[in-house]
Amino acid sequence: MKQDQPRPTPRAGIMDIEAYVPGKSTAPAGVTKVYKLSSNENPLGPSPKAIEAARDVASRLDVYPDGSARRLREAIGDVHGLNPANIVCSNGSDEILGLLAQTYLAPGDEAVFTEHAFMVYKIYIQAAGARPVAVKETDERADIDAMLAAVTPATRIVFLANPNNPTGTYVPFQEVRRLHAGLPKNVLLVLDAAYAEYVRRNDYEAGIELAGSAENVVMTRTFSKLGLGGARVGWMYGPAHIVDAINRVRGPFNVNATAIEAGIAAIRDRAHVERSVAHNEKWLAWVSEQVTLLGLRVTPSVGNFVLIHFPDDRRHSAAAADDYLSARGYILRRVTGYGFPNALRMSIGTEEANRGVVDALTSFLKS
Repeated sequence: MKQDQPRPTPRAGIMDIEAYVPGKSTAPAGVTKVYKLSSNENPLGPSPKAIEAARDVASRLDVYPDGSARRLREAIGDVHGLNPANIVCSNGSDEILGLLAQTYLAPGDEAVFTEHAFMVYKIYIQAAGARPVAVKETDERADIDAMLAAVTPATRIVFLANPNNPTGTYVPFQEVRRLHAGLPKNVLLVLDAAYAEYVRRNDYEAGIELAGSAENVVMTRTFSKLGLGGARVGWMYGPAHIVDAINRVRGPFNVNATAIEAGIAAIRDRAHVERSVAHNEKWLAWVSEQVTLLGLRVTPSVGNFVLIHFPDDRRHSAAAADDYLSARGYILRRVTGYGFPNALRMSIGTEEANRGVVDALTSFLKS
């Protein structure tokens, strides 16, 4: 076909979007054992009950799933004390974030987020034809005053990842309330609480109370960080009018049958959840302390990962460390696209993986 012949073209702005690049999962050739610490997955794996539930679905894969994911919404509602009618389930919380942008943004609108926030916010904003507004953070933490100052008459959505990825920092809930109080009533506040299960701070709240009482707040959550990353299960809690709008635009069977059954079993297996949280609490503190003792700066994290900053010298840069670790089977996450060209994000892994990374970094910094 001749290059000058007409062909379908994306609408204006689509090709300006930088595609999301997930964390790598492979090591160089010759590495026999790989520790994938690039995607914030659960080192304990999925709940055994979720595995069993997923297997039970195999003989019924010819049958469409329940389009409303009613039983999954009821399980979520039961565990969290929520009305299932105010819950929407999704193909990972990413889908909900995209649906919110699609539903509430139009060309000429603006949406606000922080400079080091989850990259998909910007992607979904641009895909809706709206203008992304990235706000500077203070000490790698969301700056509420700066976010409020960025709101204009064109603002329609404010995204707040709490805790944030890849920094692991969080905003106390009094500050979240202050953000909400300062927003116009027609601006939607999206509280992305993907890592909420891991936070053990008295001044933190995922957003359930605010989303349950305000007309312009929703909270999004995921099952991915507690073991169902491969199943892609997410959910949103919010006011009835937003739930109604999202249900009108989402796919009719957006959560598959396997994900529904695995999700029900996973959220009801509270023992597995508590084991996962306890493992993370122990090793998050240990990794943070050990890496700091090596002379590297670690951003204080309340998630299931740490952001490790490297020296400016090329010999011991993040890129050099990534190559060194990968050659030994330790796969961490480059975060250049998040505004950290000289840092690596490390998921908290098994004891063997955590100790191995610290040992490898010790050797790397001596080289």
